[in-house]
Amino acid sequence: MDSTLIRIAHPLKLKPSSSFSFSIFDCKRTQPHYSLSTNNSHRFFFTLTPRSIRSFCCKSTQNGAAFDEAAYESERLTLDAKARKSMAEAYNRETAIEDEEDPKAWKWVIRKRIWDMMEARNFAQNPRPVHHRIPNFVGASAAADKFGGLEAFRVAECVKVNPDSPQKQVRFLTLSDGKKLLTPQPRLRTGFFSVLEASKLTQSTIKEACTSVGVAKHGRPIGLDEKLKVDLIVIGSVAVDPKTGARLGKGEGFAELEYGMLRYMGAIDDSTLVVTTVHDCQLVDDIPVEKLLIHDVPVDIICTPTQVIFTNTPIPKPQGIYWEKLSPEKLGQIRVLRELKKRIERETAQKLPTGPSEKLPPTAQRKR
Repeated sequence: MDSTLIRIAHPLKLKPSSSFSFSIFDCKRTQPHYSLSTNNSHRFFFTLTPRSIRSFCCKSTQNGAAFDEAAYESERLTLDAKARKSMAEAYNRETAIEDEEDPKAWKWVIRKRIWDMMEARNFAQNPRPVHHRIPNFVGASAAADKFGGLEAFRVAECVKVNPDSPQKQVRFLTLSDGKKLLTPQPRLRTGFFSVLEASKLTQSTIKEACTSVGVAKHGRPIGLDEKLKVDLIVIGSVAVDPKTGARLGKGEGFAELEYGMLRYMGAIDDSTLVVTTVHDCQLVDDIPVEKLLIHDVPVDIICTPTQVIFTNTPIPKPQGIYWEKLSPEKLGQIRVLRELKKRIERETAQKLPTGPSEKLPPTAQRKR
């Protein structure tokens, strides 16, 4: 799903008495598992492999035990090795689409142009190559400083920031300013969102908390029933149009998915500003607004190393989750979304639609 992601064609509400929660327990079991429950006495169980649960909670820090960073890093390297194999098999096919009938082909043309240019002109920083990722760009810290000067950031209490490398300094500024940081689990693979609160961190741990390992170590995992208000959203981009606010991500659709789920939770609405930080070379003028999909998230503000742009975007923002756009393959990747689908179907006694099948794009390759 580039991903043809999500919004609800019409809002689905659960019964007011419903309460949906996650609990992780008995991490030493051969089959660690989650419990999901509601106040209506509905209770579900599903299992995770020991490797997956390690990535989510590793060793508990609540009882004084140390976070198992070695296990987390081992898991990351294992996944990277799988990604390298996937890239070797699919890179050329997915970045050189010439089929004019493919409704996503134009997006890949723009992405590939930006990725190639950033590598050729050395506008890219590690991790490289930047293909199939939100590119870490030269001047990312300067762009983050521009973001830190926004009035919208100054007054915000809770900021949602994507977990990619170029937005690391944005996450640091958020915590350093005493704000609450909401960040998604990478690819929503092992969980949903994690909340980090500056008041519970020290100066020595704030920097670590801005990394993926630090989020797993210091963050508090939340579920879909968490009561929170997100004041500002920061998302990464591969390309963005400063005149319209139209944006392209790396093609996996997770920014759209996260946005839709936050709408479902009631944490954001149309007035919640969306910001992206990019290199000036990532500004483009050839994203056709008429070809954008209903789930595509536009941006209100663009921060580059040299300027701040207010797009006054005319593009409507997604309203929720569009199940009819969500492919079985994407649904199969994201556990929390599968559980949400089951929950809604149980509560409404109606089966939700499923989108068409798709071939998912390759994940990023990381040089060791």
